[in-house]
Amino acid sequence: MIERVRAVLVTEDDTMLVIRRTKPGVPVYWVLPGGGVEASDESREAALHREIHEEIAGKTDIIRLLHRIESEGERQFIYLARIMTWSFEDRTGPEFSAEGRGEYALEEVPLTVEGIDGIDLQPEEMAHVLRGAVQDGTLASRSVF
Repeated sequence: MIERVRAVLVTEDDTMLVIRRTKPGVPVYWVLPGGGVEASDESREAALHREIHEEIAGKTDIIRLLHRIESEGERQFIYLARIMTWSFEDRTGPEFSAEGRGEYALEEVPLTVEGIDGIDLQPEEMAHVLRGAVQDGTLASRSVF
């Protein structure tokens, strides 16, 4: 089973960092930063720290596991985390230099129902979970900072 880790990266300004994916022939969509757990990773959390460093040159404090998504052959662990610094220009992940992968653009999206509804966040189950968490107040920056 493939394992992936992703993070809802909450900023001090009540936004979350998401990656806008643009691929030829595919409608634009957004994903949470993260990626695959590698055999050399000591834990899922270590994999998430590595991925955040590779994708946005960021440092994050993981708060807790927020949700788990399972599909055939894949398990995704979605963490709630606070992020203080990042630099998309200093990213180092191998996916950025691979041909045919399309474009990756880092965006800050308001951590509101309107912000989440304004993007095509994938997978849709994650967008649904985030809407509920925003509505009940568990994702506001005051709850993670």
